[in-house]
Amino acid sequence: MYTPTVSVVMSVYNGAKYLSESVESILSQDGVDFEFIIINDGSTDDSEKILADYVVNDARIRIIEQENTGLTRALIRGCEEANGKYISRQDVGDVSLPCRLKTQLKLFDMEPDAVLVSCGTRFIGPEGEHLYEVVQSNNGATERLNHLNPKNIQGPSHHGSTMFRHSAYKKVGGYRSQFYFAQDLDLWVRLSEIGNYFVTPEVLYQASVEPSDVSRCYRKEQLELTKYLLKCKRLRVSGFSEDPILSKAAKIHPKSNKRLKLFSQAKAYYFIGACLKQRDHIQARKYFKQAIKSNPFHFRSWFRFLFGHNS
Repeated sequence: MYTPTVSVVMSVYNGAKYLSESVESILSQDGVDFEFIIINDGSTDDSEKILADYVVNDARIRIIEQENTGLTRALIRGCEEANGKYISRQDVGDVSLPCRLKTQLKLFDMEPDAVLVSCGTRFIGPEGEHLYEVVQSNNGATERLNHLNPKNIQGPSHHGSTMFRHSAYKKVGGYRSQFYFAQDLDLWVRLSEIGNYFVTPEVLYQASVEPSDVSRCYRKEQLELTKYLLKCKRLRVSGFSEDPILSKAAKIHPKSNKRLKLFSQAKAYYFIGACLKQRDHIQARKYFKQAIKSNPFHFRSWFRFLFGHNS
């Protein structure tokens, strides 16, 4: 069986618009022996056709077609298929910048007790606007992941910025299907219990911020699951079963509420506009206007749109 150094795992659900850019960013990584596992999670757009063209021309790509199951279960499937010594994450719509994989592998070589590494992330708006960057210190990185207070816990800069040892992933039980949201933080916390987390300061990942992002529209559910995963941690370290909490976590799923979704999108548009306003970007007012369209009662957006002051 072919054993690459790295298995890059990405799930796609109706991501045709940005799919080629994300795929190309991985295929252009040099100096690393890798396979690229892409789970087409029941897409109904042109994602399947785009992926079919790639797999014909590049033997490093493996496509898994399945019915839509959601991100967590798709990642579980992808990681089960991985053959690499390390697993690297990539999100559709995002870009791995040059030398990302090679730089993170070097960090593993330098730190034998590392189970998880990440890098800095640049966040861009829907039209490619530079919003902000998250660059973390390597000092105390593992300790920041081991906080039991949800307000103090700090994980990697972005889900897609991570790489972890395949053996450690298996040892802690991998992604857990009970976490429809916050599946990334749940995994990172468990990994930090058996080894160390290291950060490289370079910005090697670029993430797109869209108003429809799950993290924007279901923030309340994510925070609730963060509390549950920390309760699970307390039970683990005390030698008790996590099952009662996992059962509660499994019940949290997206709610189909059009009005709530519009309100969440308004907050997301406002957030993008506020980031651009800090950079004196001409596009800021456009996003405040979009926020008002989504929720006419979003008064902070009205204030910024009309007066352009900080609030």
